[in-house]
Amino acid sequence: MYAIVEIAGQQFKVEKDQRYFVHQLQGKEGEKVVFDNVLLLDDKGKISVGAPAVKGAQVTAKIEKHLKGDKVIVFKKKRRKGYAVKNGHRQRFSEISIQSITTKVAKKATDAKAKAESSEAKASAAKTAKAATKTTTAKKETAKAPAAKTVKATATKKAAAKKAAPKKAAPKKAAPKKEDK
Repeated sequence: MYAIVEIAGQQFKVEKDQRYFVHQLQGKEGEKVVFDNVLLLDDKGKISVGAPAVKGAQVTAKIEKHLKGDKVIVFKKKRRKGYAVKNGHRQRFSEISIQSITTKVAKKATDAKAKAESSEAKASAAKTAKAATKTTTAKKETAKAPAAKTVKATATKKAAAKKAAPKKAAPKKAAPKKEDK
């Protein structure tokens, strides 16, 4: 069983009882740390890919010790300018050992999902009922009101306004002059 986990901004492929050096973690030596951001999980050939994380999967690790990495020398120079800078840097790391990789598919989560689906079904049934009542009331109102006269009157007013308004001519652009070479 292995998992791909995001630890301190980096992704690691982890297996049980393995040791890894990661960027320094908060916590003291000997403390247990739980990582919930499991991106992929392989359980005896059954692969689960998260979107973005696998739900209910956790990786438990123990902080073995905090240490510093090798020194990295940074040297900057600009020739003929009298500029030279030399700096050193040692990255802080934490050594962790993976204790367990677990998946939690709780019954409560499946029950909550079933309740959510049933409530969604009830909500959609209520929406369809409201829509049906709105359409029947709209049909009754259209049957009662003589709206044909108002539609014809507004259409004739719009047509008269279009005829009365003179069209503005677009200004013509002068053709660019060609220069003789």
